[in-house]
Amino acid sequence: MCRNVFAMAAGIMIVLVLAPAPSVVAAGAPNESPIRVTGTAKDALGRPIDGASVSMQNSAGKIVARAASNSSGAFNLEAPGIGVYAVVATKPGFKPATRILTLTRTAPKPVEIAMESVAALSLPVVARRLDKVRNSLSPVTGGSIYTFTEKALRQLPQGNNTPLNQVLLQAPGVAQDSYGQLHVRGDHGNLQYRLNGVLLPEGVTGFGQILTPRFARDISLLTGALPAQYGLRTAGVVDIKTKDGLLDSVSNLDFYGGQRGTTQPSFEFGGSKGNFSYFATGQYYGSDRGLEPPTTGPTAIHDTTNQGSGFGYFSYFLSPTTRLSLITGTAVSHFQIPANPNQVQAFQLAGVPTYPSAKIRENQFEQNYFGVLTLQGEVGASFDYQIAPFSRYSSVSFNPDHVGDLIYNGAASKVLRSDWASGFQLDTSYRGVAHHTLRLGGSFWGERAEIDNHESIFRTDSSGAQSSNVPFSITANHALTSWYYSGYLQDEWKPIEKLTINYGARFDLYDGLVRADQLSPRIGVVYTPFKHTTLHAAYARYFTPPPTELVSIGSIKAFQNTTGAPPSNGNGNPTAERDHYFDAGITQEILPRLNVGIDSFYKKASQLLDEGQFGPALIFTNFNYDKGRVYGVEFTSSYNLEKLTTYANFTYSVGQGTQVTSGQFNFDRNELKYIGSHYVFLDHDQTFSASAGAAYTWNTFMFTIDGIYGSGLRSGFANTGNLPYYIQLNAGITKRIEMAQAGALVLRGAIVNLNDRTYLIRNGTGIGVGAPQYGPRRALYAGITWELPFNRPSSPVQ
Repeated sequence: MCRNVFAMAAGIMIVLVLAPAPSVVAAGAPNESPIRVTGTAKDALGRPIDGASVSMQNSAGKIVARAASNSSGAFNLEAPGIGVYAVVATKPGFKPATRILTLTRTAPKPVEIAMESVAALSLPVVARRLDKVRNSLSPVTGGSIYTFTEKALRQLPQGNNTPLNQVLLQAPGVAQDSYGQLHVRGDHGNLQYRLNGVLLPEGVTGFGQILTPRFARDISLLTGALPAQYGLRTAGVVDIKTKDGLLDSVSNLDFYGGQRGTTQPSFEFGGSKGNFSYFATGQYYGSDRGLEPPTTGPTAIHDTTNQGSGFGYFSYFLSPTTRLSLITGTAVSHFQIPANPNQVQAFQLAGVPTYPSAKIRENQFEQNYFGVLTLQGEVGASFDYQIAPFSRYSSVSFNPDHVGDLIYNGAASKVLRSDWASGFQLDTSYRGVAHHTLRLGGSFWGERAEIDNHESIFRTDSSGAQSSNVPFSITANHALTSWYYSGYLQDEWKPIEKLTINYGARFDLYDGLVRADQLSPRIGVVYTPFKHTTLHAAYARYFTPPPTELVSIGSIKAFQNTTGAPPSNGNGNPTAERDHYFDAGITQEILPRLNVGIDSFYKKASQLLDEGQFGPALIFTNFNYDKGRVYGVEFTSSYNLEKLTTYANFTYSVGQGTQVTSGQFNFDRNELKYIGSHYVFLDHDQTFSASAGAAYTWNTFMFTIDGIYGSGLRSGFANTGNLPYYIQLNAGITKRIEMAQAGALVLRGAIVNLNDRTYLIRNGTGIGVGAPQYGPRRALYAGITWELPFNRPSSPVQ
């Protein structure tokens, strides 16, 4: 007997539709025409059964016809003529079942045959089935997908201790930036994060990593021309399939740390009891190198960070076809802003004749909390659904060094930005039409952003020179409420076995700083002409509203004739970006287990959105280019053996824009004029990017290495220059020690920046760029994971 309360008998129902021939006389008559018998194999829950063996026997017990059901459960038989036959269905794991069928000149009613399961369904089987259904709600036809499995995450030099942004850097088309930012296929941010297919509203941009690989079963990055259900943030979709205590029954304690004062203890705990399953993980991260500093040395000045995060997944089976789950998480982070020594004082402050720049002490505090409640299930064999309300709160508080910022920047800004978003998402799919999968869904949410700015500044004269050394304060607070309405309808059609066409459209309405909407058609085609060759091409119309962390119009006039005055006066409102996106590529297995792929993309943008750091606070502000274009080519490869896995990715990308149409006050007048008549490179444009890695297992040891290459981000006046290239290598080794009743130990050692290359991510110049930032220096880390013997399943999960 199965230990689960949902143990049940499953069966196979075969519905037979009989079509007699025009003329029949007696069974087995020499001139008799055969009778075509069609049917569908289904289990007791109404799901199609693939691979059921169906035979037809005559009255003498001789088999006269055989068939096997396909992936849709369909099969065909031919009876030799009228008469009495036995239809027998068999399948491993089920008891054989027989029904008697009488064929006459008149077509009989459909006949059903049921098979009883040898073993009852267990909860892990039910969970896996529902996971598969959930995944089927999110197709990737026409787009590109790069997946990090749980095994691939363990094979990274730092394993699950690797920050999420560093994991994604190993995917094609991803370029790194300072403060943990990522750029996918030439976009600044514009990433959408999903947990088990449910979107997580974006929060206020900060330094901390909100999500961690520690709770991921796998992480997928979807790019390119995406199907209609993906919208609003479309440069890339990071979809994380979370661990589930029913399938991931664990009790782990981990301690990891090393140079730069790094300490990272964590735990994982997951299991199940009856219909209920749970998984929780938490970690603390402390380091003396929290942000990329403006100095080259391994140890930065005033760069300590303390971060804590937690995650929980809880689910309950209401029935064998219905699951209710809750995802909740939090992340709280404190960052010191690293100081840049030996800078020249630019302003005079009464009572403070000198103040070394190495003494500047700025700090940032970040909070993030989120929750997702999901009801997911099946109705019969053809209809799946997922309903998910969600909520997220985030805030970023920047606290200046009042004295130091006034002396070196002429302004000291205390900034608080908070954002609260709540809404729901609905996804459904219907497979009741042959060769078609219809999908319908949408989302709605509201968002409230509070932007508070308390700034101390000096008076200036008509020439812009400082006229007073006594500061005064200006308060510029405002709030913005935004509403998002989205819906989509699409059809995945397989006209032939080798061809899949996904077509549809979505409608998005944004009502915030501006009101805008768009109907966006999508179409993608995947064709497999040969067994190991896959071609794909797609087109998508995209609509991207501006993020809600904006600068108010009224604040500009208040700063006139002060050291906080902007370099120019234009202030158009940020508006929605609209794109035409094209994607085409091919993947090929050129040798057994050696796969290669090439993918090209082109985006033509109107009102291209970009972001930059304009001002002393390390918080980003968005603006628009009137026109933009992004294009490039990606190359991917992988080679996998039993003990060796390798991969290599390379990307060529160009991103450009012209004519700034919003937030013009952030730009120097000469730079603004130049951009108005030239296509300039986007500040985050990196022409060449590459990543590679390998893992080899020998006995109980695993050796890993990975690396990234970048040709350098943009710099200088109007981004006309670019930084030097860089290469960073990381390596690691792990050893597993089994301890019988005490569980197991996993020992890990890792080296970050093995070649100890000193390189600039930013040099302090370029559009919307503040101080310089250097990449990490070589650092040694070690860790130990104790896999406790508690909470383990008594037998392997089937």
